[in-house]
Amino acid sequence: MTHDPGSKVEQPADAPVASDIIYPSAIPFVVVHLACFVAIWTGVTVEALAIGVGLYWLRIFAIGAGYHRYFSHRAYETSRLFQFVLAATAQTTAQKSVLWWAAKHRDHHLHSDTELDVHSPRHTGFVYSHLGWIFARRHETTNFARVADFAQYPELMWLHRYELVPAFVLALVCFAAAGWPGLIVGFFWSTVAVYHGTFCINSLAHVLGRQRYVTGDDSRNNWLLAVFTMGEGWHNNHHAFQSSVRQGFRWWEYDPTFYLLKLLERLGLVWKLKLPPREVVQNQHRLGSRVTSRAALQVAESFNAERIAAAIAAALGNTGLADLRARLCQAQPFAAMEVFSELNLPHIPSKAEIVRRARSLLASTPSMEDIAAKAHELLLEAIGTRLATLAAQSAG
Repeated sequence: MTHDPGSKVEQPADAPVASDIIYPSAIPFVVVHLACFVAIWTGVTVEALAIGVGLYWLRIFAIGAGYHRYFSHRAYETSRLFQFVLAATAQTTAQKSVLWWAAKHRDHHLHSDTELDVHSPRHTGFVYSHLGWIFARRHETTNFARVADFAQYPELMWLHRYELVPAFVLALVCFAAAGWPGLIVGFFWSTVAVYHGTFCINSLAHVLGRQRYVTGDDSRNNWLLAVFTMGEGWHNNHHAFQSSVRQGFRWWEYDPTFYLLKLLERLGLVWKLKLPPREVVQNQHRLGSRVTSRAALQVAESFNAERIAAAIAAALGNTGLADLRARLCQAQPFAAMEVFSELNLPHIPSKAEIVRRARSLLASTPSMEDIAAKAHELLLEAIGTRLATLAAQSAG
């Protein structure tokens, strides 16, 4: 497909961060927050408050059902017309275009809580993951290849180019309906509330809550977030099976976005709603290799490889360390486990210890033994690398 000459191409994930973190299209985000204080002069009316509350819930639904479950994860199908309605309604939130949002969210799942994640509290801190990343110039552009399935629609590309038009139209409607209080309280207050309701999933839902499933990241279920985001707070569930239209997997997990989508299904507006397999809901599914590797790395990193290597080096002495270095150099890649087993080195955690550590850190999973085995391998490789460095230093 072709794009207009003004379209920007996504920068690589490892591109250097620009020193000027405020770029022009981030200014409206700041203006929306500042506009809320104008209520000191316009006053707050019951009518304006009613508009604001109604718009909050309508647009939180549009975020969850539109931006997230449909455009990011294709958890159900709909017509081209209703697809446009979802996109336009979601863009009244002034959270950039549906194509930008979906592309960033798909990147988030691809790299969740790794150093390449666009908003990970683990690597960039809570404030940056909540809203700081929005101000980084490298996040301004859209990776159209990531959303090629939707970028083919001219009407969605039009919304992408004129991303603030739906928000401006809604603002004018609020002003026409209730004057200045309708604009400031009805539109701007609700917009800011929707901002931070959405952002809490990026930040709080990776920090506070419970992990029912091993997902290889820090996603958590948080019932309070689920209440004011209409079900988006069941974030660990979502990361366990991303294409599910239902994020509250259990009957008692409040998920009104799903309930409303079921109603829309009855009305014939949406169809083919995807649900998680029973094995996933009951936590009986085996994990894929990527999730297993990420979980194993988390377990391996919970041990201090550097301290273990230092203790082994002290026990071996210079002669033993030199002999170990020679053995490691002769071994095939990733063969440190065999070398360490042959030499019966001290201070290295046993596989049983690693299994216990894995069970203490992670949720229950049928893949626990696989995770522990991979974590054992990763830990030994890390220790072997550090020992080779220590041996080279002692020889020098």
